[in-house]
This record gives sequence, C-alpha cells and structure tokens, in this order.
Amino acid sequence: MEGLVLALDQGTSSSRAILFDPGGRPVAAASREFPQLYPAPGEVEHDPEAIWGSQLAVAREALERAAAVGAGGIEDVVAVGIANQRETTLVWERATGRPVANAIVWQSRVTAPHCDALRARGLEPLVRARTGLPIDPYFSATKIRHVLRSAPGLRERAERGELCFGTVDSFLLWRLTGGRVHATDVSNASRTLLFDIGRLAWDDELCELFEVPRAMLPEVRSSSEVLGRTEPGLFGRPLAVAGMAGDQQAATFGQACFEPGAAKVTYGTGAFLLLNTGARPVASANGLLTTVGWRVGDRTTYCLEGAVFVAGAAVQWLRDGLRAIERSSDVEALAAAAEAGGVYLVPAFVGLGAPYWDPYARGAILGLTRGTGLPEIARAAVDAMAYQVRDLLDAMAADLGRPVRELRVDGGAAANNGLLQFQADLLGVPVERPAVAETTALGAAYLAGLAVGFWDDESSLSSRWALDRRFEPGMAPERRERLYAGWRKAVARSLDWAAHDPVREPSGPSR
Repeated sequence: MEGLVLALDQGTSSSRAILFDPGGRPVAAASREFPQLYPAPGEVEHDPEAIWGSQLAVAREALERAAAVGAGGIEDVVAVGIANQRETTLVWERATGRPVANAIVWQSRVTAPHCDALRARGLEPLVRARTGLPIDPYFSATKIRHVLRSAPGLRERAERGELCFGTVDSFLLWRLTGGRVHATDVSNASRTLLFDIGRLAWDDELCELFEVPRAMLPEVRSSSEVLGRTEPGLFGRPLAVAGMAGDQQAATFGQACFEPGAAKVTYGTGAFLLLNTGARPVASANGLLTTVGWRVGDRTTYCLEGAVFVAGAAVQWLRDGLRAIERSSDVEALAAAAEAGGVYLVPAFVGLGAPYWDPYARGAILGLTRGTGLPEIARAAVDAMAYQVRDLLDAMAADLGRPVRELRVDGGAAANNGLLQFQADLLGVPVERPAVAETTALGAAYLAGLAVGFWDDESSLSSRWALDRRFEPGMAPERRERLYAGWRKAVARSLDWAAHDPVREPSGPSR
C-alpha cells in the first residue's frame, strides 16, 4: 500500500508534525517550540494563536521536507491524526474563532482554592464515581469556570452558545476545518471532570456543579473516525482529519499496548504511566486516575493512569533557569559524573500529581553538602523522573493486586540511556525502548489510518512494533529500596509547602 498519514502532535512545550509511511516509519518531521507564560507562581498559560501558528507551520514544513527527499507530497496524504496536550483549556468565540483569553495549561494550579472548596463540600466521591478523577486544578472544568469569570459578560455569552470550550484537540480541529466542526474524542472528554466515563456522555449534573454551560461543550466522537476535512487553503487540498486522542492515550496506542496489563510511560514535560485495563474501567484506591484510553469502532478501552506534572520540565529548568546546560540532551553526560542518592530534587514546581495530589507542594533540593555541584543536581533532576515513575508503578500494583512485569517507554527523555537503566534498576523490571521513539504521533497516525482503511486492525499494528533496546535491572534490592526511601523522605519535606502562605512570591521565573 502506498500513501502517508500526517500526525499533528501538539505538546506542552512544542508542536510537532510527522509523516508516517505504511510501515509505521517516520519519513519527514518538523518541530517548533513556543513560549510558556507564567503570570504568577504555580500558574501556566499559552497563547492560543502560538499553539495554532506553530502547529500549522510544522505541518507545512514536514510536508515540504517529505517532498524534498522524494518521500511523497500532499497528494499522498490519506488522513490526518491529532494528538494533544490534555486538560489545557481554551475558550473562543463561535462566530469568529478568536480566543477570549490565554489557554490555561494543564500544569496550572490557578484554581486550587476553588478545588479545595468543592472538596470541602464533600463532592469528590460523586465526581470520582462518574469521571474516574479527583477534584484537582489539573483538569479542565475548574479552568473553564476561571476563564468565564475573568471578564464581564463571558458567562452570559457562553450560556447563549456564543462561546466554545475545547481542549487543544478541539481548537485545532475547529481551525483546521474552518470552524465547521466543534468536536472532541472520548479520551480528551474523559479529562474534563464533566464526562461520565461509563455512559460516555457529558453529565448535566457535573456541568451544573462546576458552573460550566452545556452549550459551550463540543460533540464527543470516537478516537478513530473521519471527523471533518481541512480547509483547502491550508495545505493545497482538503485532508480528512480521521484520528484524535489525548497525547498519553495516543502514545499508549502507538506503543501497541492493546492487551490488558500492557503498560507504557512517556517522559515528556511531565511523565505519564498508562496501563490497559480492557473493556471496563478499574477504580483506583491509591491515587491513580481511571480514564478512557480510546474508542475504535464500537469498542472502548479503559486505562489506569498515573500523572507526574514535572519530569522533562526539570531538565528544561536546568537549561533555562540555572543555565547549567546549553541543550536538554547535555544533561545525560553531566549527570553521569555523579552517583545516585545523596542529593534529591523534588520537582514540585506546580505541586505534585499522582499519587500525592498536593497542589501546594513546592520544589525542593535536599541533601546538599559543600561538595555538591552541578553534576549532583543534574543527576538528581534526572533521577527524579525515575523515582516518580516508581511512585506510580507501586500504586498501580496495589490497585491491580499484582506487579507490572515490564514497562515500555517513550518521549524525549527516553533517549537518555542512563535514565532508562536507573529506571529498570529502581523498578526491578525490564524497560523496553521502541525503535520508533515518537509514539505519541505514531498513535495519532494509527488511529487516523485505521479510520480510512490505511491499516487493517490492531493486530496488524502490533506486528509493526520493534524493539530498540531492552534495559534489564541490575541493582541490588537493598540499595534500590534505600535510594527510594530517601526519595520518599524528600517528598515528605515538600508537601503542603505553599498552603495558606501569606507571603506572595515574585511573579514568574527569572530570565
């Protein structure tokens, strides 16, 4: 079979576009970072136009690069798939498509006080039962309310149907189709606190509870179907947008985790561990999320998820905040000069996610001595990713009543061999890195390709998964547990740090 699938991977810090051939191999790619906005400590925003502009630019650039190397052109593209940073909240005018405010990013803790008030009313059991999620600023619902309260008249306009809410997938689909389609897929809808994951429908009671007008919500569709066609002027001809999923669900699909019990972790800005639980949702008693993985045809797959808010972002902080390295990739060599343990960095820059769910935790470096230097801090930043994944895997094993036997990994930091070896050592299970590292984009491409018959079924996709390297655990159990005990001790020092603090910190990071 000939042809290409274009995957749009809109992430927290960059927008990417990759073209995949029938073998699931990338033939051309482009990537572009865009600005992060920090209006106050613990708050993170994006300019919606920067999201759209960067994503459109890299899509066109990838197509140009494919043509330049003879891999194909726009006439060969059979479908477009979208993967997106989840929970990030946008509100725009239905008539013009103009955003009414900056996007509030999933990392932002701006609605923490409101979430506290909702929990104090005893509402969390109801919300968890319907959505599989805790009440937390991470998710979209309280962010929508915050936007609607940010300027006079916005709520009234939303109630009249003049405003649209969407996560990033919805916003991109709206722009790609010239405003003809306002839709999301089940995986993204399941991250809003407004979606009943059992009925697979918006919940009117939750909308009322979170003060979100029903009229502004998108239509919910499956993850693999033709959702609409792009405006002809964007790429030279209309293209079918046929796949859509939140980035972590897309990565799980791209890793071919199609069987219950299969698990992957993505090291990106944050770190996200997802485990396929099959056709029924599994409730968590250990701080994890129950979420929709994807829906293909008439089959819905559910996952257990652990969400870490800051993983690779700690390395970005070393680069941009401390200026300890020039490029993020430089951290591997710097960290290799130090031993694990001794110094611990808890990267709670915007609070802690699973399994702690503490929006008031703050970052800490502990164990400093006169001999501590940049290599030790770099090592602690890298190791923090592995420690946080251990937190998640332990919680997942407790929920399931059995350990996870192996872990597939992807994301930018998966190129760091030192990290992956330490991860295997700390978990005591093998860690597998695939040959195609861009599994988020690959999952979006697979979902789109299935919808148009470019690929046959999930079993045909499984056969395309290929191993790059397997990391076997080699650390003595006693040392593994001693290091992890140090991590838990460090985390305990960071919890509840900013709660009810009357002293306001300086606004934004230094530059």
